[in-house]
Amino acid sequence: MTQLKLLALDTEDLQVISSCCQDAVLKVGDLDFLASQKQFTLSLNRFAWELDGKTKTPERRKSILHFARVNSAQVSGINRADKEMVLSLLAVLFKAGDEPGGEIELVFAGDGAIKLNVECIEAQLADMPAAWEAKGRPSHD
Repeated sequence: MTQLKLLALDTEDLQVISSCCQDAVLKVGDLDFLASQKQFTLSLNRFAWELDGKTKTPERRKSILHFARVNSAQVSGINRADKEMVLSLLAVLFKAGDEPGGEIELVFAGDGAIKLNVECIEAQLADMPAAWEAKGRPSHD
């Protein structure tokens, strides 16, 4: 089993991470912002799109998505008090600001979003050893 380890330092790199994380699921309790360390981390169960159609059964993998150089995080449409609330990540977007900084937006199903004000793009996606058969293949209208 090949585990993904990706690094994003620009918009194109971030688009690759976004496509790998599309339809990942996580709980609100899996979100962690360490303001003093300028880090934002998500522990998620991502659908392994890179394997779709190449294996007999679809697969989900435990992964960590980490952002560094985060100045602030703003949450909308997500009840942060409900730690068991399940979120479905749709996309990771970047809007340029004062170069090289800007805003990374994590877009979730149901109008949830997290906006990270960043000094620059510095993101990492890493699969953990845990993987299992997915109950289905995500689909979109």
